[in-house]
Amino acid sequence: MKGTLRLAGLACASLLVSSIILASDNAWAGPKIVSGPGANPGCFKPWSDQTKFFQWDKKPGPYKIALVNGFVGNTWRIQMVKTAKAFAEQPGIKENIKEFKVVSTGTDVAAQLGAMEDFINQGFDAIVTIAVAPDGFDRIIRLADKNNVVVVPFDNILDTDKVMMVNEDQKEMGRMSGRWLIDQMGKHAGSLLEVRGLPGNSVDRDRHLGFREIVEAPGNKFDITEVVGNWDTGTSQKVTADALAVHGHFDGIFTQGGSDGTVQALISAKHPFVPMSGEGENEYRKQIGEYSKDGLKGMSYGQSPALVAIATKAAISALQGNVMPQLISIPIPVATYKDLKPGVNYWPDLNASFFAPNQFLPCGVNFTAPEIMAQSEKNSQ
Repeated sequence: MKGTLRLAGLACASLLVSSIILASDNAWAGPKIVSGPGANPGCFKPWSDQTKFFQWDKKPGPYKIALVNGFVGNTWRIQMVKTAKAFAEQPGIKENIKEFKVVSTGTDVAAQLGAMEDFINQGFDAIVTIAVAPDGFDRIIRLADKNNVVVVPFDNILDTDKVMMVNEDQKEMGRMSGRWLIDQMGKHAGSLLEVRGLPGNSVDRDRHLGFREIVEAPGNKFDITEVVGNWDTGTSQKVTADALAVHGHFDGIFTQGGSDGTVQALISAKHPFVPMSGEGENEYRKQIGEYSKDGLKGMSYGQSPALVAIATKAAISALQGNVMPQLISIPIPVATYKDLKPGVNYWPDLNASFFAPNQFLPCGVNFTAPEIMAQSEKNSQ
């Protein structure tokens, strides 16, 4: 009987200790959910009227902030890293940053999670990140919350509402591309080429789903050829060339990136120009400007590398204790062959690979090409 009572006492003590440890672990449980409106709504616009609002405890600055990128093997990612470094040096931002580190970890989720954990353990205040995958980050989010670290995924965001995120509406990019092609082709049947992005990312998935939602709607009878271009000019050119060699002809093209490579493949194959929706590369916009009279009826939507600047600005605002939307919506910059203007939304004299949309004036984000290109894409650890 005494043994039973002693075991019961030990069990109760163990339960009490566990409860204390659990309570300690949950002493900081992440941001509070509060009522809106949020700070600077012209810049930090809630995604919808259903978007909830977060508020973190105010921390004294300046702050230690890290950019944990994944893949860095294309023009967009290189420009994004350079933009992040340029933004961290701008007046009004520089004063709020004690230390700014950049690391690109490749396409392995475990490597990215490991880098984020390392920055949390080093005492960084915020981490902005392009997620390698849309899920698998729950443990890191809990660790960040426990350590009062603000995590801000942008571009490739996560399938969660537990962190503040910044993005443009990727599905709408796919939808607008589908609508554009149908309108410019003037028909609801034919052969389409879809050049997808980097596999496994939420951006690639959502753009694809939005595009298919439109072109596969009832009443449409399109034959769609799908290839993977990795958002990269060289890869997109190769897979487009291969598709042309196999299928011979397409009536319209939707490409997620490496758009200039897709156009170059058409030129090399002597394929007639067709309506095309592509990304915001300056080279692609130059091609539209040059070849629109020959049939390249192009639309260029912009997933701007300057999203990293808005994500960084949002992280600083959150650390300062401001109320912030959980999901921040950034307008989609769009230009077509009808409204391209040299020196305004593309630069004919700029030969370097460069994404043209880099202005978000309500956020005070306005970069020049020299500011960005002067930076390095290398890790700064």
